[in-house]
Amino acid sequence: MTNLDAAQLALIDTCAQASIELLKHNLTPHGILAASRTEAAVARRYTRIFGRDAAICVMAMCGSGVPTLEQGAVASLDALAAQQAANGQIPKYVDPEGHDADFWYLGCIDATLWWLIAVDHVRRHGSVGTSHWSDEVGRAIGWLLAQEHQHFRLLQQNEASDWADIMPRSGYVLYTNALWYDVKRRYALDHAEATQHHFNHLFNPFQRDLPEYHRARLLRHYARRGRRDPGLYLSFVNLSVVGDEGDVFGNVLAIQSGLADSVTARRIVRTIAAANASEPYPVRVILHPLTRQHLLWRPYMARHQQNIVHQYHNGGIWPFVGGYWVMALAQVGMHARAWTELARLAQANELGNWRFTEWFHGRTLAPMGMAGQSWNAATFLLARRALAET
Repeated sequence: MTNLDAAQLALIDTCAQASIELLKHNLTPHGILAASRTEAAVARRYTRIFGRDAAICVMAMCGSGVPTLEQGAVASLDALAAQQAANGQIPKYVDPEGHDADFWYLGCIDATLWWLIAVDHVRRHGSVGTSHWSDEVGRAIGWLLAQEHQHFRLLQQNEASDWADIMPRSGYVLYTNALWYDVKRRYALDHAEATQHHFNHLFNPFQRDLPEYHRARLLRHYARRGRRDPGLYLSFVNLSVVGDEGDVFGNVLAIQSGLADSVTARRIVRTIAAANASEPYPVRVILHPLTRQHLLWRPYMARHQQNIVHQYHNGGIWPFVGGYWVMALAQVGMHARAWTELARLAQANELGNWRFTEWFHGRTLAPMGMAGQSWNAATFLLARRALAET
């Protein structure tokens, strides 16, 4: 059900068409680029096929019914697979011509996770067989398993080695392990139940239930110490520090992957909504940005003045994450609110004559980053598709 007026519904339809056109525009014979080709995008290497960006786009392209996009979905996964490392890792990005593969400073763990999720999606909804990419899938899963704690069954990682690549999250990271559980379910991997159990105990240490494993109890104690329940999962848990800044993306992925039960999922949604994180556009990716005085602040966050308060990963508004926020609302049954947020998302993408801006300043709303961001288009289409199916 939707309570939108005719103008809002028309804007959603226009945004859907503009999203398809943007994906077609950003598509090369070898796969989907992260952003439209501009001088700035070339300088910042956004004209590459990124593991995470492309995988998210693949899930919108596959099932779109547009032949060029359907073919581009397979080509994107092929391009990343062709540059897979010998140890199984999928690159952060590859050059469309196959001349360059980058693995970031401290690794890029989520590129492999997103690639596996997209492979499963294309196998289920595309024209490839269930054994397509089987060798590459086996190596990718093997690389991830080598980083899984043998009791917690959660992945471990370095700082700044996922999509939030200048945020100080490390150890067990919420966002990464929400994706890991999704991979485990899709590929029927062992110990998925243990992953879910420890996920909910480590990232939500404020519950009464005590884990059996003594080190889990100690980590829970460290995470709780001196803190109140924030109403969200913690963004990361390490030996001596945790993240309580309010990671919106990680929390909505926990809902989407099925890690959060219905009570927890609704509490997460209420907490994000109460913080006005989706106003005027969905959605701010951090509820409580880190200042320079915060214990977790790192000097690299100020590089290029990019990740200061209310900017970039530190409280900026990211429309592509807004698409996942809409999908989370739909998943918990809040369909009217989800349609309203989808209309706001269309408004954000429309700004600047359908600029599809990468991110906006969390307070001034100034458009920042690259124009023509592919995953903005993709997650809008995914969110609209999710609402149409409910």
